[in-house]
Amino acid sequence: MKPRERRRGHYEDLYARDQARKRKAANVARQAELKEQRAAVLGDPIRGVTTPFIRSLDSELPSEATTTVEDLSHTTSSPSPNEPPPSPAHATSEAYLNYYLSRPELENSLEYSRSLSEPLIATDRERADPAVEAAEAKTHDLGHKLATEAISRIVSLANASSKERTRANVQRIIDTFGRHSTDNHLKPKAPSLQSTYSTIAEQKPTPRAGPDTGSSEVQIGILTAKIRILADRYEGANRNDKVNKRNLRLLLHRRQKLLKYMQKKERGSERWFNMIEKMGLTEATWKGQIAVQ
Repeated sequence: MKPRERRRGHYEDLYARDQARKRKAANVARQAELKEQRAAVLGDPIRGVTTPFIRSLDSELPSEATTTVEDLSHTTSSPSPNEPPPSPAHATSEAYLNYYLSRPELENSLEYSRSLSEPLIATDRERADPAVEAAEAKTHDLGHKLATEAISRIVSLANASSKERTRANVQRIIDTFGRHSTDNHLKPKAPSLQSTYSTIAEQKPTPRAGPDTGSSEVQIGILTAKIRILADRYEGANRNDKVNKRNLRLLLHRRQKLLKYMQKKERGSERWFNMIEKMGLTEATWKGQIAVQ
């Protein structure tokens, strides 16, 4: 041992050094615990909290979808050579369809095709064979059922591309959070005292020409749907995707600005609480710094 080291060890208090290390370890553990508590309270700044509406954006079936008896029979009944095989999703239970189709359009088209393909009824009933007509009607019903199942699979969002699902999700967000529909059952924010005693005449809002696509809640919902798609692609093997990481950060900061603006304008209103509860947004999405690791 060198003389300098011997002198250093002679004057060093081993008990004080051990106590300092223990205090440091306790402080580090406490800081980690407080960090976890803050993260639990604020939530995930990227995804927030998973709600039924958010879950419907990630899946192929919207939250408004209903399970019918026919859908259950497709999954529980045994396969038959005369029956179509079970499908993972059925357009009969989806509220939004692919290829810009609506529910009434699909039903009317299927009914019209059924009427066009019906077998002709013989005008001379004396020479008509009821057994042959019954067989033709049965064959026609089976063919129409197979065609309906094929069309349902084609227009189902379960078999659509990611681009088509995003388009359907954007339309669903517009229909859910657009003020053309929420103004009927959600009350706006109460006027402030400054606007109540103001001498300036209040301007009447411009009549809306179509669906609301520019309000803050609609834009926040659209950004949230895009953020979830980029976050899913960024996880796993794509952690080194710098372009995707930059795009995700831009969308997060854009949503953060809109949330701060809407909190300032609509805080405490039914619009604000409706958007926060359905989208599962926590304080971490608009408070503090958002970092994408």
